[in-house]
Amino acid sequence: MSTLVITLPLGTPAAADYSYTLTADGHNAIRHASASADLLPDPGRAGEVVAVVPVRALSWQRVTLPQGALAQQARLRAVLEGLLEEQLLDDPAQLHFALQPGAHAGSPAWVAVCDRAWLRAALQALEAAGRPADRVVPEFAPGPTASGVEECDVLGQPEDACAVLTGHGAAQAVVVLPLAVARTQQALAPGGEDAPPVRAEPAVAALTERLLGRPVQLHTASQRALAAARGDWDLAQFDLASSGRTRLLRRLGTAASAFARAPQWRAARWGLGLAMAVQIIGLNLWAWQDRQALAAAQAGTRAILTQTFPQVQAVVDAPLQMQRELARLRQAAGSLARGDLEPLMAAAGAALPATSQPTQIEYTGSALLLRGVELTPEQLAAMNQRLAADGYSAQAQEGALQISAQENP
Repeated sequence: MSTLVITLPLGTPAAADYSYTLTADGHNAIRHASASADLLPDPGRAGEVVAVVPVRALSWQRVTLPQGALAQQARLRAVLEGLLEEQLLDDPAQLHFALQPGAHAGSPAWVAVCDRAWLRAALQALEAAGRPADRVVPEFAPGPTASGVEECDVLGQPEDACAVLTGHGAAQAVVVLPLAVARTQQALAPGGEDAPPVRAEPAVAALTERLLGRPVQLHTASQRALAAARGDWDLAQFDLASSGRTRLLRRLGTAASAFARAPQWRAARWGLGLAMAVQIIGLNLWAWQDRQALAAAQAGTRAILTQTFPQVQAVVDAPLQMQRELARLRQAAGSLARGDLEPLMAAAGAALPATSQPTQIEYTGSALLLRGVELTPEQLAAMNQRLAADGYSAQAQEGALQISAQENP
C-alpha cells in the first residue's frame, strides 16, 4: 500500500504548492517534489494520504486534564479552552486543538495548537483535489526522540534558518529558535561528546557547520515528512475528526470521481454505459411483451362475453358481467345457484353434527346464518372438511354459524 505524505503550505493553500513524498514502505521515497493540489500523485485505491503540519504553524502547550474530562468527549474542547485561555494570545474559538495520544486525566499532557481557519482551508483544498487526508500529523512532536537524547534539526533558507529542538528539557518539548539564537544555547555549543545530534537541510548545511564548528548530518524535507508520518499523532480531532465511515465515504467518492474522469477508465465507462443501455432496452421490450399478452387475454375474454351474450353491448368488466349473465340464465331456467337458500340448507343439514340444532335461521341472499349453534374448534374443522367437498365453508361469528359458497370451489 502506497502512502502519499503532503506537507501543508504556510501560506494561502489555494495559491501554494504542496511538497509531497510518495512511499511504499513508509521509510524510503519513491518520488518527492512540489506540485499544486490538482497535480498531486495518486497513492492508489488502498493508499493513505497523510498531511503534515509544518513546525512553524504549531505551538505546544502543557496542560493537566481534570478528572472525568476524557469521559465526555463532547465537552473536551471546552475543557481545553478553559485550561489554555490564559496561555494563548489569540481567541481560542479561532484555534484548533489536538490532544496528545494516550493522555490521562490527572497527568500532564501536550496540546497542539494552530490556526483553525488555515488548517481547515488546507485540508479542504486537498479534498477538493481528490486527495483527502486520512491523518494529519505534526512535523515535529514532543516526547522522547529516536536517539533518546535531545536532537536538533536546522531547516529553512540561509536568510531565514531556524533550529528545531526536540526532546528538549525534562518535558521533552519542541522548541523552535532562529539559528543565530540557537547558536548561543549551551546545547548547541561546538564540540563535546555530549553535544546533541544535529541534522540540517542541504540549503543550510554549510551555514550550520560554520556556525557550530562541527559537521552535521544531511536530512531532507522528504525524510523529515516520512518520519513525521510514522508518528502516532493525529491532529484531526474534534470538528476535524474523520471517522471510519467518513473515511470510507471519502474513498468511495474519490474512486467514483476517478472512474468518471480518468482516461484509463474510458473503456470501462463505455462498457458500463453499453451494458446499462442493453439492460434498459431489454426491460422495456419485456414490459412491452407483457402488455401485449395482457391486452390479448383481455380481448379474448371480451370476445367470449360478446359472442356468448350478444345482448351485452358495452364491456366494462368482462368476468363480472359474464357471472351476472349466467345468474340471469339460471333464474330464467329455474335452476338453483350454490348461493341460493335451498342448496345452502341442504349443505348445512348434511354437515352439521346431529347434536347441534339452530334456534334461528337467517338468509342474507348469499349466505346462511344459523344462530344458537356453538361448535368446538374440532367440530368446526370437521364440518368444514365435509362442506369443502360441495364447495361450501363455515365460519363462527359471535354465537352464530355462517355458511356460504366458496368463490373458487
